[in-house]
Amino acid sequence: MKKTLQNIYLSLIIFLLYAPIVTLVILSFNNSKTRAKWGGFTGKWYVALFQNEQIMNALYTTLIIALLSAFIATLIGTAAALGIQSMKRKPRTLMMGITNIPMLNADIVTGISLMLLFIAMGTGLKYLGIQFSLGFATVLIAHITFNIPYVILSVMPKLKQTKRSTYEAALDLGASPIYAFFKVVFPDILPGVFSGFLLAFTMSLDDFVITHFTKGPGVDTLSTKIYSEVRKGIKPEMYALSTLLFVSVLILLILINISPAKKEGEAKATEVKKSTRISRFVLRRVVPVAMALVVVAGGIFYSSKEDLSGDNQVIVYNWGEYLDPEVITMFEEETGINVVYEEFETNEIMYPKIQSGAIAYDVVCPSDYMIQRMIENDLLAELNFDNIPNIKNIGQQYMEQSKQFDAENKYSVPYCWGTVGILYNKKMVDEPIDSWSVLWDKKYKDSILMQDSVRDAFAVALKYLGHSLNSTDLDELEEAKELLIKQKPLVQAYVIDQVRDKMIGNEAAIGVIYSGEAIYTQLENPDLEYVIPKEGSNLWIDSWVIPKNAKHKENGEKFINFLCRPDIAKMNFDYITYSTPNTEGRKLTEDPAIRNSTIAFPDAKELERCETFKFLGDKNDAIYNELWREIKSH
Repeated sequence: MKKTLQNIYLSLIIFLLYAPIVTLVILSFNNSKTRAKWGGFTGKWYVALFQNEQIMNALYTTLIIALLSAFIATLIGTAAALGIQSMKRKPRTLMMGITNIPMLNADIVTGISLMLLFIAMGTGLKYLGIQFSLGFATVLIAHITFNIPYVILSVMPKLKQTKRSTYEAALDLGASPIYAFFKVVFPDILPGVFSGFLLAFTMSLDDFVITHFTKGPGVDTLSTKIYSEVRKGIKPEMYALSTLLFVSVLILLILINISPAKKEGEAKATEVKKSTRISRFVLRRVVPVAMALVVVAGGIFYSSKEDLSGDNQVIVYNWGEYLDPEVITMFEEETGINVVYEEFETNEIMYPKIQSGAIAYDVVCPSDYMIQRMIENDLLAELNFDNIPNIKNIGQQYMEQSKQFDAENKYSVPYCWGTVGILYNKKMVDEPIDSWSVLWDKKYKDSILMQDSVRDAFAVALKYLGHSLNSTDLDELEEAKELLIKQKPLVQAYVIDQVRDKMIGNEAAIGVIYSGEAIYTQLENPDLEYVIPKEGSNLWIDSWVIPKNAKHKENGEKFINFLCRPDIAKMNFDYITYSTPNTEGRKLTEDPAIRNSTIAFPDAKELERCETFKFLGDKNDAIYNELWREIKSH
């Protein structure tokens, strides 16, 4: 009985450890893009993985930063350990305490501190005519910095075990200090040095927080790339990458633990066969060296394809999954301008980066109210429309709509527009939905998805209560807050782009969603229906703008002009399924069901009930954020 219980316990542990990995491996062979739907067996995601330059760049950047930072930190840390060991007891204790602080400190504090330091350095060097901004170099310096204490921690115990008398005897025999160190001291501390290198390599490989705060445009490690993918829904290529990483680690563990064969009949000594010696040499020496060469060669190859410091480039900051990747390739081929592309998840994440000036983006795609805020805070440059002749393809009604946040149409060019509404599964609800009230219906408890966005969430509550979604009345906002708190026990999850997969997979009955996402979900699941509630909703416009500190303004205007071309607008509409304001591009859409979709292009009467978000001022913005924190923490 006892043995049976032990086996059950062991089986349960193994199941909990490896069931997620098995699931991940299976998903890597799923022909469907969504995890909620099995589309048959395929290996195309592995092919797509190696064709995806963004993921491969992230992989090689991760490995190169880990190798370089670990190597440099090991050199500096070992030298520092030697210096600390030579000190007297009290100064040595003080120095060890100082070096231990970064390890005990929260990563977020270290990350923000380093970011502020780099920004201050950039500001100071700017006056000297030296350009310095967040990028690969700052990430590398940050990783070296936080790795050094771990190397010191690993080397110090070995230094304490060494005998100084042996070193001094070597000096007495005529050996130079350097020769004596490498012949007497270094062999004794080598295990500690090697452990420090491995620890530094592992810490660097696994880091997210410090990289997140110190990286610049075009620089992504696997951790930051996976984070951005999770926020908007994981691409299948990520499952393939994770599977390959798991298999690689498994193979390495097997190779490392291969035991040499022994000859039978010999009691005292064992003789390793020649073939075994060769295999061990190949597996433990040649293979690691070959892997290192592949990493370095691959990193050089991929990094050479992106010139992050040249003038013939444009740095783009856009929403996730909001541009056809083929469009970037076409732009680069036609203009010779290199595109450095970075993504954000919300306007509130994007804005501080632009405001700080730490990174000089050339083209950004904010939403209506955020554009108004950026204009009021003097963060945007006026566009030279002589460089954007294709703006003639943008419908006049959208230019008029844009005047609500860009009064003279001087700063922005409309890119996409749409509405916020309710997506519901016709087989999981009892009646057709036409009101926000269903989001407070208790019979749909744990089957409701809400947008994880302060303005979108309050817009739903305010419109349901009959107020403006731009309300600044404290009583109305308090009423909306209480309504959202009342709703919270019914909500399955607060999501952004994850609403797509959950609704496609029938994981929820009702979800608040953007109209463009609704079109995509309907293509995957015909049981889904989208509606703009009768109380009204948000009519939004995302537009291209150029920050005032852009270094390649003319290239940015060329990029915007390229996106305004009808054929390019049509490509993007087909890819992201968000409504295009490009009237000529819409005409090129071949499928009449899409071209005349009431979701993408709703009736004017429905839009009369909708409002566009406005920037309400920093004071009111802070009030909204404080009320949202109260809701989320309730």
